[in-house]
Amino acid sequence: MSKKESLLVNRLKSIKYAYKGAFLLLKKESSIKIQACIAVLMTVLGFFFNISPTEWIIQFLAIGMVMSIEGINTAIEEVANFIHPEYHSKIGFIKDIAAGAVFIAAVFACVIGLIIYLPKIF
Repeated sequence: MSKKESLLVNRLKSIKYAYKGAFLLLKKESSIKIQACIAVLMTVLGFFFNISPTEWIIQFLAIGMVMSIEGINTAIEEVANFIHPEYHSKIGFIKDIAAGAVFIAAVFACVIGLIIYLPKIF
């Protein structure tokens, strides 16, 4: 019985740390604040244009993808800055690749938004 309680306690701690991480990300990173505002706007537009359940799922997957990759990008940048605080070309390369991943996700999220909303607008 104690192992199950231990597992439950560990899961609750993991959720607590994940919540703390999400809160720190939203508090610290200006880019994720902008993305969160865009997510709210797209949610409002979803209600306004009465998008389908499938479109809601795809929209939320796109929003989650961009925001999650932004979180990973931030973590990579923080680790890189911790390991090598002064400029180093290899660290710059690593950070550029992480930022590029966010850019790719954001571009595809925009394409998804256009596919969902352009037919409803025009």
